[in-house]
Amino acid sequence: MQLIRVNGVEIPPEKIYQEMQMFPSASREAAEKAASRALVISELLKQRARLLSLEAEDDDGLMEQLLALEVNRTDPSDEEIQRYYLNHTDEFSSSPLAEVSHILLGVAPDDFKGRDDKRREATALIERLRQEPDQFARLAAKFSDCPSRETQGSLGQISRGQTVPEFEKAIFRATQGLMSEPLESRYGLHVVWIQRLVPGKVLPFEVVSERVRDYLQERAERHAIADYLYRLADEATLEGIDLQHEPLIQ
Repeated sequence: MQLIRVNGVEIPPEKIYQEMQMFPSASREAAEKAASRALVISELLKQRARLLSLEAEDDDGLMEQLLALEVNRTDPSDEEIQRYYLNHTDEFSSSPLAEVSHILLGVAPDDFKGRDDKRREATALIERLRQEPDQFARLAAKFSDCPSRETQGSLGQISRGQTVPEFEKAIFRATQGLMSEPLESRYGLHVVWIQRLVPGKVLPFEVVSERVRDYLQERAERHAIADYLYRLADEATLEGIDLQHEPLIQ
């Protein structure tokens, strides 16, 4: 482990090891890096607080006092709130609903030859259903690898977040009726019939304005704190670590 110092103050390796418990990661290296970054930021803030002669009962209170004193927090204007709402109406909509039936031709994600074969089978089923749309229930019972074959292929009503993203994305971009191409997901190839689509409704600005205000306020505060930390790091003498290209706010 590389020796780390902040303006000459050493961060002991044992302290870094202890802090790593707070940063579960895919690798030891990633955990060590995150822990080191957190401890260096904490030391920078403590040194700055001491320089300003700030006092508090604990470190959290000290940090809160320091940030309140030195970080400029600005409230979003009414115009900014409304502009964000108008540019992100999809974030403030009720979930669309789709009543869906399907025939799943199951195949593993990494079975490329099998997927080609199933795609041809699914395409043939779609062609057949164009000619005989009343045969969907029978074909689902005969060919589908999904338990929904017992209910004529019906998946019932689907809203956002109820199925895998690739299936959901295709469903809510489609139009009502038999989809003209097989839908591919991690489970295989789907022949899909959409009985009904109910689009989501955009919530009125008055209903979500406070939520937007809180979000923009929090985002602005996070950016301001990150800028402040980068400035402290830039003014400090750091050994064994470089914070200039690291995300300082998680």
